[in-house]
Amino acid sequence: MIMNEIKSVCDINIFGGHGDLAFRKLMPALYHLSNDGYLDKKSRIITATRDPMSLEEHCSLVRSKLKEFLPDNAFEEEKFKQFEKQLHVVIIDFNNDESYSGLKKLLELYPQRDRVNYLSTAPDFFGQICKSLSHWGLVSHQSRVVLEKPIGRDLQSSHVINAEVLKYFEESQIYRIDHYLGKDTVQNIMALRFSNRFFMPLWNANHIDHVQITVAESVGVEGRWSYYDDYGAMRDMVQNHLMQLLCLVAMEPPCSLDADSVRDEKVKVLRSLRKMTPADIEQKTVRAQYAKGSSEGMPVPGYLEGEGVEESTTETFAALRVDIDNWRWNGVPFYLRSGKRMRRRNSEIVIHFKGVPHSIFANQGKCISENKLVIALQPKESIHLQLMNKVPGLSEQMMLKPVELELNTPLNVAHKPDAYERLLLDVIRANPTLFMRLDEVEAAWKWADVILEGWAEEMVPMKSYSAGTDGPSAAVQLIARNGRSWHDE
Repeated sequence: MIMNEIKSVCDINIFGGHGDLAFRKLMPALYHLSNDGYLDKKSRIITATRDPMSLEEHCSLVRSKLKEFLPDNAFEEEKFKQFEKQLHVVIIDFNNDESYSGLKKLLELYPQRDRVNYLSTAPDFFGQICKSLSHWGLVSHQSRVVLEKPIGRDLQSSHVINAEVLKYFEESQIYRIDHYLGKDTVQNIMALRFSNRFFMPLWNANHIDHVQITVAESVGVEGRWSYYDDYGAMRDMVQNHLMQLLCLVAMEPPCSLDADSVRDEKVKVLRSLRKMTPADIEQKTVRAQYAKGSSEGMPVPGYLEGEGVEESTTETFAALRVDIDNWRWNGVPFYLRSGKRMRRRNSEIVIHFKGVPHSIFANQGKCISENKLVIALQPKESIHLQLMNKVPGLSEQMMLKPVELELNTPLNVAHKPDAYERLLLDVIRANPTLFMRLDEVEAAWKWADVILEGWAEEMVPMKSYSAGTDGPSAAVQLIARNGRSWHDE
């Protein structure tokens, strides 16, 4: 980071501040923002928790969690001594309106400050927390509220939750977060597309054969079974993370980088998604659960075995073909897949360009590979362009082989900002560009609900795959029907 920003003084209220997300992501992000000069030292980080705890106990807990979750050598005691001066804790039972009095007393010390309310809780509490904040006079035009996914299980429940929050906050004050949008490489998709004339004329159905978007996790549900079994891969990953990535790849150039211009174009993509018919759901979607297998050389139980559950219709893997009905993408399929307990942790977007119209190279019978643009999001962020090049040598026939051109910008800093650092800083700056607008959320749910309803009616049989593999064979067949294959095969 280059410290050239005006420091922002604000109060950041984290509801559910002793939860897993807060300790793994939010506190480390705020620790770095404070140390790097992006968060004014006068700003306060107020944790709202149900657990009775003194400030000293809270600071000690935060210290231990930062040591646990920060990368090696990132925690420094001297820096923490400065950071802990910003830490505060209040005890709140979210369903008990009277318990908010301590928060009111704390916030009224600086009534003119901007307030960021981060709801790191189950969505069932969103409405009640906002209602209590309003009741105690803690919502003003300077207030903002951050909503973590999932916001509902379908369009109807999402609408109910959003409508309740909108009783107390304006739409412009609501920041619906998707941490994938905070990744530098994800944001670089727009830079790559709209600042390089090399790509601009090629980014359409005339030159692109298909697009693959993969978000694979090597871990299982890891103690989140009760939550995950209620949502599954489609609701937990595809409807939000993967659809956001699809929008960035597929959207038209916005007229500017202001929030509404970017989000307007994303909404247009979502509204252009071809609605799945029952026949489409059967042919173009795959759902599966992982069975026992191995991960990193160790045996692991299946999805049901790990919890001692006999039956569940929740998918841990989803794959589907998505079609976009507009001029730019007519006839270009987007293949999406996401799953738990896969062979490796891997998130990537692969743009497969069409082959040359006619090859003049014999290449000894070997196929000439199509050009690919590979945008890797994890475990390591990178961008590679696969091109064909001559094999050095004196052979009679010119031989070709694929070579990779790395398009990464060297980052000569000790600390690479995390996605949550970017997103929290944008909330502090009151910049909603990387956050989802209400019509965007509802358009995604409207499209996804059709598939989920089809699955609920058993239109698609539940497949199985061994833990530590690349998913079910049905996912291979899904893309192979059109003579294509997944990038990692």
